[in-house]
Amino acid sequence: MNSQDCIALDEKYGANNYHPLPVVISWAEGCRVRDPEGKLYYDFLSAYSAVNQGHRHPRILKAVRDQLDSVTLTSRAFHNDRMGLFLKKLCEFTGFEMALPMNTGAEAVETALKAARRWGVEVKGVENGKQEIICVDGNFHGRTLAVISMSSDPDSTVNYGPYIPGFRRVPYADAKAMEKAITPNTVAVVIEPIQGEAGVLVPPEGYLKAVRGMCTRNKVLFVCDEIQTGFCRTGKRFAWEHEEARPDIMCLGKALGGGIMPISAIVADKEVMGVFTPGTHGSTFGGNPLASAIGIAALEVLEDEKLDEKAEWLGGIFRKELGKMQCAKMREVRGKGLLNAVVFEAGFEAWNACIALLKAGLLAKQTHGNIIRFAPPLVISEKELQEAIGIIKGVFERIG
Repeated sequence: MNSQDCIALDEKYGANNYHPLPVVISWAEGCRVRDPEGKLYYDFLSAYSAVNQGHRHPRILKAVRDQLDSVTLTSRAFHNDRMGLFLKKLCEFTGFEMALPMNTGAEAVETALKAARRWGVEVKGVENGKQEIICVDGNFHGRTLAVISMSSDPDSTVNYGPYIPGFRRVPYADAKAMEKAITPNTVAVVIEPIQGEAGVLVPPEGYLKAVRGMCTRNKVLFVCDEIQTGFCRTGKRFAWEHEEARPDIMCLGKALGGGIMPISAIVADKEVMGVFTPGTHGSTFGGNPLASAIGIAALEVLEDEKLDEKAEWLGGIFRKELGKMQCAKMREVRGKGLLNAVVFEAGFEAWNACIALLKAGLLAKQTHGNIIRFAPPLVISEKELQEAIGIIKGVFERIG
């Protein structure tokens, strides 16, 4: 089928809950993708950072093929010979004592919310039903009912009421407002260390450390959603490391699946994870043997190829080169590592710029109307990055 045939089928049989760019991807490798007509593109979205290791990394593909020859699913009714090795690797990679595997990022956030509420009753002593969780404006943690009950985005929340109570929202990057919102019933604070969907909003230096401090002082769990920022994307293994603001619970997903399948988890130390007992939480597919084999390989690639250092180095080049571009409508280049965004003047329709980039051979997606996010696979080479920068420059300077 050609691209138009594929798009027509999607539009005829699929719910209209996405507005994708008019491009069809039928092949991918590394940081490049191709459409059915054979045109090559640079992928500068990386499936919202789920492809940090690049498309079809050979080491991860080998892990898939090897595992397919033995066992793929057992459910948690039985043990399997892969999950324990995966959880050990994940704990060693993250520096936490225990892990709880799930499937999607939203499930990881839900798991963290349940852990925090249960911890609030059983450890902190809050009366059940009165637990409060503080979140921030502009957050994006997924699409479940509990998660959208934290959201300030009308597209995510309209007509989905009644919303789940127990959340208090404060401005992002305002540590004083957050501390003021803490009450004796507060059990957790949930934030993204960098807000991806909000347009790669990087908080001022010291914010994460301030949140860590106030949580410690008030016996409140610090929950860090690293689903998009984690696994080397921002130039560190995890974005909280930029300020050494270690959370109590970390939500993980996306790149944990190596671009192959959805794999997520929360990690925490025993004092927090110990609130779960048999029957209190679970997942049929969480920790399945195939996912575990993939997760191990995905982590080994990040580690062995030093993709955190590579993201830090190439991200600096990317922001420096974009900052030199002559485009009158550009207002800001921001980000960390290889999670970056260009902000245009208010009212600018970034969708049209994304279409122009597509035609020039680079795929990126706008957010919040006037912002374009750029997040290539971390395996991109400096030569490929410079070629991609040239494509962006050609488009942006025509806009200017």
